[in-house]
Amino acid sequence: MAYPKQFRYTKEHEWVEVKGDVATIGITDYAQHELGDVVFVELPKPGAKIETGKSFGTVESVKAVSEIYAPASGEVVEANGELHTTPEKLNTDPHGAAWLIKVRLASPAEVGKLMDAAAYETYVADKAKETSA
Repeated sequence: MAYPKQFRYTKEHEWVEVKGDVATIGITDYAQHELGDVVFVELPKPGAKIETGKSFGTVESVKAVSEIYAPASGEVVEANGELHTTPEKLNTDPHGAAWLIKVRLASPAEVGKLMDAAAYETYVADKAKETSA
């Protein structure tokens, strides 16, 4: 899987794309693959505040329920309502139509501390080696 170069990534497998002071946040292809078939997504409502490193929602699959962690702090301006009725989109288009939330960033510079696509690909490859060892 090629990870979009314009995104930044977390070690918890979230991605962020920043346009101006608004960040779109989602989970990576690696995360959706590890989760398996997604059956439910719980997201915050617009106006909710999120804080770097803290959970802001959950993704439920047939295997488990997983927390989603904020890669940056800010205020939710939009949640992807389509995921309430079609959560399986996370399995088919995690880097596109299945984005989770849009956030007005408290500090856009915060995102610069996250991994770029090359670093994330190396991180995922190293995790795969650990798992198979």
